[in-house]
Amino acid sequence: MSIEDTRREYDYGHLSRESLLDCPFEQFQLWLDQACQSPIKDPTAMTVATVNADNKPWHRAVLLKGVDKRGLVFYTNLGSRKAHDIAGNPHASLHFPWFFLDRQVSIGGRVEKVSRKEVLSYFLSRPKDSQLAAWASKQSSRLASRQALESQFMAMKEKFAHGEIPTPDFWGGFRVVPEEFQFWQGGENRLHDRYQYSLNEDKSWVITQLAP
Repeated sequence: MSIEDTRREYDYGHLSRESLLDCPFEQFQLWLDQACQSPIKDPTAMTVATVNADNKPWHRAVLLKGVDKRGLVFYTNLGSRKAHDIAGNPHASLHFPWFFLDRQVSIGGRVEKVSRKEVLSYFLSRPKDSQLAAWASKQSSRLASRQALESQFMAMKEKFAHGEIPTPDFWGGFRVVPEEFQFWQGGENRLHDRYQYSLNEDKSWVITQLAP
């Protein structure tokens, strides 16, 4: 079978203006809760898209680690490609591919650094091996071999064998402050339901239905 013939019907449900909550954060939380209660693996996984100084986009999957009305939070090495992109262009878009529920959510907005207090609190909550991995990996840099990475991990494990593992100075978090949400629900005959929340100058949200 060719990829052109690979298709299926979307028949999980429908999305109407009447069913949408007025606040996009509440609507997102509702769908996030439903995704977490479903058989979806990694329901908090999201694609983060950034643009570098040469106006070239790139994206990668990370895990959502916090959400409230201030925005959506993820953590990373501050020397990573995404962090360098954000330093030059503090805007990003997020995408949640909840295809098991025939749903997608896209969010775009400006990016700000998470406070050091939040970073320290979250780092201490991570499993010890995840803390060690943060020290071992110089994210986005060239790697000689898998063995080199594992050797560095073992070196960090020996170095921090006793006591708490400190939070690296080069590790932090970012918050995407939304300026736009889009909620997509798959529909029959490719007539999908798609709604946009856009932020007005007075900080109110306007809901618009978009063609799929």
